Amino acid sequence: MAAGQTDIAIVGGGLSGGLIALALVARRPDLRLALIERGERLGGNHVWSFFASDLPAGGEALVAPLVAARWDDGYDVRFPAFSRHLPTGYRSITSARFDERLRAALPPQAVIRGEAAAVRAGEVALADGRTIRAGAVIDARGAQGLPHLVGGWQKFVGRMLRTEEPHGLARPLVMDAAVAQVDGYRFVYALPFTADTVFVEDTYYSDGPELDVGALRGRIDDWATVRGWRVAEVLSEETGVLPVVAGGDFAAFRAAMEADAGNGAALAGVRAGLFQPLTSYSLPDALRFALMIAGHGDLSGTGLAAASRAWAERHWRRAAFYRMLAAMLLGAALPGERWRVMQRFYRLPTGLVERFYAGGSTMTDKARILAGKPPVPLGAALRALTGGAPLASLEGAA
Repeated sequence: MAAGQTDIAIVGGGLSGGLIALALVARRPDLRLALIERGERLGGNHVWSFFASDLPAGGEALVAPLVAARWDDGYDVRFPAFSRHLPTGYRSITSARFDERLRAALPPQAVIRGEAAAVRAGEVALADGRTIRAGAVIDARGAQGLPHLVGGWQKFVGRMLRTEEPHGLARPLVMDAAVAQVDGYRFVYALPFTADTVFVEDTYYSDGPELDVGALRGRIDDWATVRGWRVAEVLSEETGVLPVVAGGDFAAFRAAMEADAGNGAALAGVRAGLFQPLTSYSLPDALRFALMIAGHGDLSGTGLAAASRAWAERHWRRAAFYRMLAAMLLGAALPGERWRVMQRFYRLPTGLVERFYAGGSTMTDKARILAGKPPVPLGAALRALTGGAPLASLEGAA
């Protein structure tokens, strides 16, 4: 059963696919689009956050309607040895707002609810028998695993809490690492959306992907209690297990992802390896990729497939420094001592920190990060840098 013809079909209405659709409808309104999502809500159930300094040229106008909360007076971090305020503005996007604004921007017929059973160069077959034929197909479904890559995991439980009284948190606490270190590098992340609504996430840089949701819920409750908060209601909850990539064979990974997508579809998002390998941070890369696609001269199937492949390969090369840092964090630092690496990093200048999160560290930044006595044993650091440290396969990363 045919479901129609379109110019570009985007499979997956998460962050990457949604931003591509938003960029195309803004910059190429002449195109017919299909955004295919299996879930009821575009964007699923997430809070995506980013620094104001992360956005590429042209990016701020595109994402501004999606922003659910903004803090212009910066954010705080906390470690055992010191606390610091950084002046960089911070923003958050919620899935509810993402879904609402994306549907408002797209023609109603562009959003198609359905499970993709097969993705090919010129069509998408849905599980219910419908077929969407397209001049180009972009596969942005994410990945159930990252074959041929190694590293560890960033895993978390996040809960939106409503407190009985105003919580008193004035601005984001992006990293509270002055907490008990469990299962690797642990920190708590808190965003004050309103005077009595706060999003709290318990996060771990871990060697294994196992996530004990019940235990993390308890630790969030304990953290809130220490701050004197009485929780009236849990408004929402999200969980995640994200890859931290320290190395691997990118050509083999790319070939595996292309084969899974049907050889000929363009790849986007995690499926293309487009995220900061150390932080698992995807919004800046998703936005840059979306803007590239919308501005590309050849929007045919072969044109977009070639453009996405070249973009992903260039991203892999440029991210080598961050993979090296990930190898040091996971392979050289003892799990309970990994906080020392980030404590040292957050003593560095604000501009360096901004460029790091945006994935744009300069050569001077890189030298500054590596200068001085390393916060890990020297021998272990050398083994990690030379590939001698054992790192887990990310075949099963979600």
